Amino acid sequence: QVQLVESGGGLVQAGGSLRLSCAASGSIFRINAMGWYRQAPGKQRELVALITSDGTFNYADSVKGRFTISRDNAKNTVYLQMDSLEPEDTAVYYCHVNVRLDGRLLRYDFWGQGTQVTVSS
Repeated sequence: QVQLVESGGGLVQAGGSLRLSCAASGSIFRINAMGWYRQAPGKQRELVALITSDGTFNYADSVKGRFTISRDNAKNTVYLQMDSLEPEDTAVYYCHVNVRLDGRLLRYDFWGQGTQVTVSS
C-alpha cells in the first residue's frame, strides 16, 4: 500500500500564506499524478491543483494566480503553496496520488488523511 502524509495546515489570517506538503511512501512504480483536493463543510470535494508526470498543471479557477503546486520527484513529495488566502479557502485539504504499483498498466488512487486550513477574515 501507499501512504500519504500531509502537513502544513493551520489557521491563518486572510491575505496570509501556507504551504502544504504531502509525502508519498510505499512501493510506487510510477506516480502518474499528484494533487490537492479540498472539502468545505456542506460542500463536495473539489480539485484544487494537480500536477501530472509529464508536467501538466491544472488549477481550479478559484485559486489560479494564488496557489502554486510543485513536486519533488526524488522525494515523492508534492507541495501546495497558498498565497493571498481568503476565507473561502477554508476547508480540509486532501492530498491525492494516482500511481502504478508495478510494470502493468493498472493505476490506483490513494488519499491522505486531510489537513485543516482555516482562513479568518
